[in-house]
Amino acid sequence: MTDNKPKSKEELTLLEGPRPRIKELFLAWKVFVEFVRGFRVLHFVGPCITVFGSARFKEDHPHYQLGMQVGAGLARLGFTVMTGGGPGAMEAANRGAFEAGGVSIGCNIELPHEQYPNRYLNRWVNIRYFFVRKVLLIKYSYGLVVLPGGFGTLDEFAEVVTLIQTKKIINYPMVLMGHQYWEKFLVFVDEMIAEKTIDPEDKDIFFITDDVEEAMAYLKLHAIDRFGLKHAQPRRRRVFGE
Repeated sequence: MTDNKPKSKEELTLLEGPRPRIKELFLAWKVFVEFVRGFRVLHFVGPCITVFGSARFKEDHPHYQLGMQVGAGLARLGFTVMTGGGPGAMEAANRGAFEAGGVSIGCNIELPHEQYPNRYLNRWVNIRYFFVRKVLLIKYSYGLVVLPGGFGTLDEFAEVVTLIQTKKIINYPMVLMGHQYWEKFLVFVDEMIAEKTIDPEDKDIFFITDDVEEAMAYLKLHAIDRFGLKHAQPRRRRVFGE
């Protein structure tokens, strides 16, 4: 029988309402320490592009293969590829970068079912809290590629869209890979525009394509050329562990 309980008590108590103030202070300290650990591990990884996507795709799935192509393309542009560090589309993007000789980074989340960092990472950090992980995934990246995914991918994607919409981050290119997968989402976006819950120009926050080369050209224009980044050559593999 699988034990689905969280590993530590604070994972349950974080959002369960007020507790004694000394315990809240201790929890805030743990969150602070987790941020510092993430900053320390990721500070020198170089310009990154973050890739989101489902953890459920197997190696023979077309979306996994697409993730490998994306990772390899980003490595050829000279970017470090950063993902959530787990399996599926995350592993695929890391693998594509790793096998192309690029740098592959992971911010792995600790889950009850023991999500381990995938084996195509040069460097990684294990994170307990989702909100800490999301900050790290965006803080060090110059853009975002979103592969098909589930609730977790939508959560991450929606948060970045909101940050761009509210101008908490600017000049941040976002690419959605796969017209067929995202077309129903676009219908909902058009409904939000019709109901005036978002502005028509909000649809321009992200760029959708099926073509990896087109995605790379978009990121080159809006990340490399915009910020004057240098085209780094793929690096020799070196494996780190945290």
